Amino acid sequence: MQVKRLAAAVVALTPLFAAAQTNVTLYGVVDAAIESGDAGNPDGRHTNVQSGNQSGSRFGFRGSEDLGNGLKAIFNLEAGVAVDTGAQDSSGLFQRRAVVGLEGAFGTLTLGREYSPIAVVAGASDEFGQGFYGTNLSAFGSGKVTRRLANSVNYKSASFNGFDLLATYSAGEKTTGPSGDLKGIGAEYKMGGLYLGAAYHTLKRVSSGNDKEYGAGAAYTFADVGGLEIKANYLSADPDGANNKFKQYNLGAGYPFGPSKVYVNLQQNKLENGAKGNAWALAYSYSMSKRTNLYASYANMNNNGLATFGLNSGSNNLTPAATSLGGDPSVFTVGMRHSF
Repeated sequence: MQVKRLAAAVVALTPLFAAAQTNVTLYGVVDAAIESGDAGNPDGRHTNVQSGNQSGSRFGFRGSEDLGNGLKAIFNLEAGVAVDTGAQDSSGLFQRRAVVGLEGAFGTLTLGREYSPIAVVAGASDEFGQGFYGTNLSAFGSGKVTRRLANSVNYKSASFNGFDLLATYSAGEKTTGPSGDLKGIGAEYKMGGLYLGAAYHTLKRVSSGNDKEYGAGAAYTFADVGGLEIKANYLSADPDGANNKFKQYNLGAGYPFGPSKVYVNLQQNKLENGAKGNAWALAYSYSMSKRTNLYASYANMNNNGLATFGLNSGSNNLTPAATSLGGDPSVFTVGMRHSF
């Protein structure tokens, strides 16, 4: 009798539990590929099973609560996972994004680990969607542009006639030496098939001055030409000191036809010391459904005698060894991606 009563109580409460979860979404991407690459060093070509070539494999939780009067509480926790090994990201469980905040007529305010204003602009103006080798993800990292911000407070305004503003403050939380604080601002314009964006960061990394970071991007979709896309961006990091400024330029195009889409991207990387690398990349995607696609891609980087620039995909980095000045990395991938 007690078991029957307990079962009846669970059944009666099930709609309440379901209602409590209606604003929480579990989502993710599972992406794996066979990769044949040559990093441009003496070790020669390698063949691996890799995770996250078109998109970084991940899972996450996002949700909201209606607080009334047009105000919502929001959150997002997103973790990376390596499909080839099953391992989580080495830098932490929810290192991709971990924020909580408020959303309303004033815009959106979040606290936690968030994408930087330049990262937002770069993502919106990258033809490869920051996946496939040859993406502009190679502009982010040590000595380059900052992509994700820990210990941050972030604001995005409500859209006004297609314009919105971005602002961020990321606390370095250091008790001695340079603060490590990053401040950033940005602006976006979206209207029809047009996107324009620009952003700027300053970072207090050294006591003598500030590191400076810049980003600008544009995109346009030609609805009357079968959905042809053209996207371009400029990304730059100018660390304090002489002869170390980094610049990257990207120009890409994409064209969908039926379940297929072809992509191309041209990229140039420069350092102030004269190092230069030119890359070109092609990709093809075939959609088997709204959530599942097959893909293939090829990318090649041509470095001059002072350069060791590499190629990045959604989760991987193909870079010549530091001693291989002038090394020319190339990579071919065939993979599958499923989103849920």
